[in-house]
Amino acid sequence: MGSLGPPELLIILVVVLVLFGGAKLPKLARSLGQAQKEFKDGLAEGVNSEDADENA
Repeated sequence: MGSLGPPELLIILVVVLVLFGGAKLPKLARSLGQAQKEFKDGLAEGVNSEDADENA
């Protein structure tokens, strides 16, 4: 009941397209990709610092 199917994803895509417009979608996708990369890097740093604390 909580999963999104193809019709729901299509509706969400149309709403995003209407709200942001076609010109801003590449910028939005780029910023989301950068945010995801920074989040993954932050997680990796957190794991590395925990490992360093355990070894000290």
